[in-house]
Amino acid sequence: MSTIATTTAGSLPRTEALIAANAARAIADDGFTLESTPAFEQLVSDAVADVVAKQRAVGITQVGDGEFGKAMSNPRDYGAWWGYSFQRVSGLSLTDNNLFTQPTAVSTPGRIELTSFVDRRDRHLFPDVYADPHSGAFEGKPATEFPTTTGPVRYIGQDAVAADIRHLKSTLADGEQGFLTSIAPGSAARVWNEHYASHDEHLWAWAEALREEYKAITDAGLIVQLDDPSLAENWDQINPEPSVEDYLAFTAKSIEALNFATEGLPKELLRLHLCWGSWHGPHATDLELARLLPAVLKANVGSISFEAANVRHEHEFGVWADTAVPDDLVLVPGVVSHATNVVEHPDLVAQRIERFANIVGPERVIASTDCGLGGRVHPDIAWAKLEALGEGARRASA
Repeated sequence: MSTIATTTAGSLPRTEALIAANAARAIADDGFTLESTPAFEQLVSDAVADVVAKQRAVGITQVGDGEFGKAMSNPRDYGAWWGYSFQRVSGLSLTDNNLFTQPTAVSTPGRIELTSFVDRRDRHLFPDVYADPHSGAFEGKPATEFPTTTGPVRYIGQDAVAADIRHLKSTLADGEQGFLTSIAPGSAARVWNEHYASHDEHLWAWAEALREEYKAITDAGLIVQLDDPSLAENWDQINPEPSVEDYLAFTAKSIEALNFATEGLPKELLRLHLCWGSWHGPHATDLELARLLPAVLKANVGSISFEAANVRHEHEFGVWADTAVPDDLVLVPGVVSHATNVVEHPDLVAQRIERFANIVGPERVIASTDCGLGGRVHPDIAWAKLEALGEGARRASA
């Protein structure tokens, strides 16, 4: 009997030494690019080796680097999953655009124009919750400076992605499969744009630039996880609420850009990550999966990672049964959640896995986390959840 495969959605808890060393890195003249040193690179290499060993120990079979090589732009801290991309492209400058006070996107019948990405309708529905530092949804003081596209977007992250690849591959045993995360064009293009004539031009510029990163990762034989929360999350950030038809037409452009950026790359090494945003808010205004899935399935990828343990979306597993899932598509459902401190029981994890195994077969299911756990729950809780994930996969396999 083979055990159902397991993985994570990317981010894992950083060590205190890595956090401190990252915070101490010098910031370049552009205001957000972090400089590196051989000593820091060695620290990252050692940390990746350790986190890969810990994943194996708890039963993770498709390991990642925990996103340890992705810069956290202290002191502004844009986050690793998305903000790291600012370190790897040219054409960006810091401006005083405040994403918490500007409209996210405006919609008129037949047209959506993206302007920023933070003004969520969920915030308007629960203003006291988001303003309360003790609510769990409070996201801190609004940023007053943020990277903006002020020139041509060009990829300059060759050394950085090569380091990511080197650090992870050095830890892999023969025949062991690993993955690295990378931002998808649709999510990358949510920075302010003051250079390109339209959002569409901005989006395709990011697709052209990021293609180089995707190719480097897959050329190394690693899976690239294409992080694109924007596919679902943009819905909540467009004012006024658009029609579903207009939204899907807008979202289709992100899928087209993603397919362009990955054209010719091995499909089995392409994993799309779909989620509704990892912040700990009510999420009462999330778009239903049934509305979104037909558009997402047009992505030319070998697997799709998605939230299936989040209490707002767990019930939607049945949507997959009602959908014509391509025969070669692998499902990577989240079966432990980043949104609660409660550690899932392995029997519950097994039940969640079995739901999807009954739809597409166990060989086409890789059990995962909803989103990255690093920074979203306490490290001890994160590793307890991953242990439950590994044990749950063993029980489901039995």
